Amino acid sequence: MSTAAGRAGAPDTPGSRSSRLHRLMALSGALSDGHDGREVLRLAASGVARLGPWRTEAGYLPADGRLVRCPLDSSPPPDFPPPHSSRPPDSCLPPRSCAPSRALDSQVNGLGGRDGAVRLPGREWSWAFALREPGGRAGNPPAGYLVVSAGQRPGDDDIALLGLLARQTGAALAGAAAHRREREYAAELNRARQDGSAARARLAAVESELTYRRSVHDALSGATATGDTEAGIAWTVHRLTGFSAVVEDQFGNLRAWAGPGCPDPYPKPDPGRQEQLILDAIRDPRPVYVGHRLTAVARHRGEILGTVSLVDPEGAAGEREEFALGHACDALALEMAHLRSLAEMELRLRRELVDDLITGTDDESAFARSAAVGHDLHGAQHLVAVAWTGLTADDAFVQAVAGAAAGLGLRSLVARRSGRAVLVVQGRPKGEELYLAVAQELGSRAGAIGLGSRCDSPAEIPRSYQEALRALEVRQRSRVPHGATSFDDLGLYRIIGTGDDYREIEGYVREWLGPLLDYDAAHRGDLVRTLSQYFEAGGNYDGAASALGIHRSTLRYRLQRLREIGGHDLGDVETRLNLHVATRVWKVLGGEA
Repeated sequence: MSTAAGRAGAPDTPGSRSSRLHRLMALSGALSDGHDGREVLRLAASGVARLGPWRTEAGYLPADGRLVRCPLDSSPPPDFPPPHSSRPPDSCLPPRSCAPSRALDSQVNGLGGRDGAVRLPGREWSWAFALREPGGRAGNPPAGYLVVSAGQRPGDDDIALLGLLARQTGAALAGAAAHRREREYAAELNRARQDGSAARARLAAVESELTYRRSVHDALSGATATGDTEAGIAWTVHRLTGFSAVVEDQFGNLRAWAGPGCPDPYPKPDPGRQEQLILDAIRDPRPVYVGHRLTAVARHRGEILGTVSLVDPEGAAGEREEFALGHACDALALEMAHLRSLAEMELRLRRELVDDLITGTDDESAFARSAAVGHDLHGAQHLVAVAWTGLTADDAFVQAVAGAAAGLGLRSLVARRSGRAVLVVQGRPKGEELYLAVAQELGSRAGAIGLGSRCDSPAEIPRSYQEALRALEVRQRSRVPHGATSFDDLGLYRIIGTGDDYREIEGYVREWLGPLLDYDAAHRGDLVRTLSQYFEAGGNYDGAASALGIHRSTLRYRLQRLREIGGHDLGDVETRLNLHVATRVWKVLGGEA
């Protein structure tokens, strides 16, 4: 110990030193017998006064990362030798001050594990000894602290003696800690032996539960691999639990039922029930009872995809049934999400293919890519353009168009382009049938369809697409803008441009047919139709009268009225040509349904 810790006091005689060493040895034996840290600290505190004219002010042990002061008992250990008579008793020292204050606690905690001086009121010398076992490294936290004070500074030998006591106390604390660990280990071992049978029973129960869960996992994995995922999951859950199992979509529509008791007909979905079920599922991720069904929700990334339920009117389902139900929902959600992802990928590939076909691509690549998405581009194809008034060509619109085409048995590729739905249809579609099917899907007839002419190779698809757009535009600008128009039926409009040319054409029609159109509108007549049919029949009276469903004499009367009202000479070749062209354009513009 450095002389900086204190200065030499009164010299000790050899006898007094040997007496104190004897007491220290006896104290060391008592410390070794300490059962715990507090007892060891009390013994060390009581032994300080037996070794010299010193006093223990406080003792500290670590707790929760700090040094905490412990209450000390000043009674000496049993059979501890009395102090040498030449030493002044503890009562000769100044009276003990009150318990160490918080300032002392702060000083000790601030020493950082080292020995050091502390300040105490009324004491000339006060020292905090770090309690470490012999050989303990200075950087390691001590096992505690012992604060000792004296009325005068002790000598170097006295301080060394106190330091030796501190090291022995540290060793005793380490031993007490080791004994405590041994006792705890022994107690734990004894408890483990006593609980061995219970632990084995628990282990067997856990093993059984794991086996059951593995069987559930394997069974449901096999169910999703069959192809009919929903039915497979329902029958697997029914077999695992013994309860009838029900799979519904997110709207409450039945997708699969396994087991007895399936209602026929199945009740219509209740929107209020589905909404409440969703709210319950958000609040509690575990299966919940909805009526007499224990229901779990299949969710993927927060989106509800459907439900799986057990029909359990008695409420007899337990944890295993809940586990099977929850795992079934996980399997259903993953499989449905996977199928949706595949569908979205196929849809994207189809749309990209249609875009490339419209803009132009090589035949070999087109054949290979179309085959990959299940469409055969070999043979005749027709392009179809679809637009609906007041509806945006979003995914829902495109899906409705695709559904209508599929309902008619048409094999097609469908995409969205320039605000329209575009179809590449295998074979020749019937325009009016497709129009009515789309109108039924959308719930509105306010739309138009344009059909391009036949193309026999992918290289001809861009041309058919432009023709479909032309047919669509003509239909939308006609007097009857809703319906279907084929490019093959446009007649003169196939060679007439777009834009302002429409006004020119309509002016041309008015120029030649205006008086007749006005007469028909005012008198609900049929003169323009009669003229059109007369020209289509090549001027043959019998053929025209038969097509119109009238008598030959009636046809003659109408033609005479045409000459009178329109002021045209039907015998003039130039007049006949212009009137024939005008009636053809009138028909394309929707003059005749």
